[in-house]
Amino acid sequence: MWSELKKAIASFDIPADWIGIRAVKETSTTRLVRDALPQLNGKSFTVGAMLEVLVNGCLGYAATNSLELSALEAAAQTAYKQALAASEWWIHPFRESERPKVVGEYKSLFLEPLDALSPGEINDLLVRICQTLKVDDKIVQTIASASTTERESWFVSSNGSEVYQKILSIGTNYGATAQDGKIVQQRSNNGSQANCYQGGLELLKQENLWHRVRQIGEQAVELLTAEECPTTRTNLVLAPDQMMLQIHESVGHPLEIDRILGDERNYAGGSFVNKSDFGNLAYGSPLMNITFDPTVPGEYASYGFDDTGTVATKEYLVKEGILQRGLGSLESQARAGVAGVACARASSWNRPAIDRMANLNLEPLNGTFEDIIGGIENGVYMESNRSWSIDDRRYKFQFGCEYAKLIENGKLTKTLRNPNYRATTPEFWHSLIKVGDATNWQMYGTPYCGKGEPNQAISVGHGSPVCVFANVEVFGGGT
Repeated sequence: MWSELKKAIASFDIPADWIGIRAVKETSTTRLVRDALPQLNGKSFTVGAMLEVLVNGCLGYAATNSLELSALEAAAQTAYKQALAASEWWIHPFRESERPKVVGEYKSLFLEPLDALSPGEINDLLVRICQTLKVDDKIVQTIASASTTERESWFVSSNGSEVYQKILSIGTNYGATAQDGKIVQQRSNNGSQANCYQGGLELLKQENLWHRVRQIGEQAVELLTAEECPTTRTNLVLAPDQMMLQIHESVGHPLEIDRILGDERNYAGGSFVNKSDFGNLAYGSPLMNITFDPTVPGEYASYGFDDTGTVATKEYLVKEGILQRGLGSLESQARAGVAGVACARASSWNRPAIDRMANLNLEPLNGTFEDIIGGIENGVYMESNRSWSIDDRRYKFQFGCEYAKLIENGKLTKTLRNPNYRATTPEFWHSLIKVGDATNWQMYGTPYCGKGEPNQAISVGHGSPVCVFANVEVFGGGT
């Protein structure tokens, strides 16, 4: 691949200031079983390249599903003409410095290749999960799924960049629906599609798998007779699987610099954050430390370089509660005059890279799970997201969870169903009064973060310990 792409770059007869080629090959599989019956066994393969051309301060793009020299040349010409035509109306003049030369590679760590089990063996495992979930006749539906992706990418540029990355990832999901008359409750393993990681097929064989599967089935039945979550203001304890969504929606999206600049307002919305807030805004309490970190081994959105070749490094977005930098590529940083990160990412070869989240993590502090619960006189503990609603400025939100426990005198007591909570983003993060330690820090991921026109669904990862928020409005009822 290298020789073909470098040959293409050298052969282009285009008077551009800079030219880049990002070629991608991706193979994905999806297996879905419902009520112990296979529903889907799919495999897909895609290959192509995105050509990016800088002319007169403007970037142009064109994609091709052929890696033949003639096809790459035609796409480069199209991108050049596009950039040249648009350069008369650019809103910011880009330079070659937004596309610096970089050379290197990144490969996901794994123990077993993604084809270590046959499709039949994976289906048998998913069937057994469904059977194990059905712990009671009140379980009316069970599901289990597994998906894998192997993605290779090559990035070359006219100023000498050569980057190769190979990412292996796997996602699993299983859950049960229980019903007793008009009461219906669902319980899943950490929420729908939260268990997504980089690695090989070893991730299908978790040590406590069958204990966890039975627990999910039992908790679905347990919720049928549980009390409704009370309506009150109280201490709210969130498990890491719910903190995943909390970080994603109320920290990740509002810090995307292209949103702040207005680029996403037409589709995905804007942000309550302003450019002048960086370095100044107290986003949350001093216990809040959020990092952008694509270097975590095994986390779902880890990589060595973003899709324009920028080297990925760990950076603090929020440090001791103060907003430090945004989720912005070199382009957005140049436009906004705000520090950013290596976050130019594209969902496939036929999409240009835009500002995206990758791994956003809340850094651990101190306190075991037992210490945290033991220090609370009254409160509610919630796990596993089931619903969310947040306004287009990422300011006011309402989230619902699958499973909750009442906290009384430092102990988890009654199970609660239909737990929800709501707040505004600044109010909520300023109410953070306890952050757990590394013993309860857990990471999760999802492939379904959507943004852009046309839409780009992309993988993100989020890690967090158990956290306590004071005086939060919680309430019951279906959502």
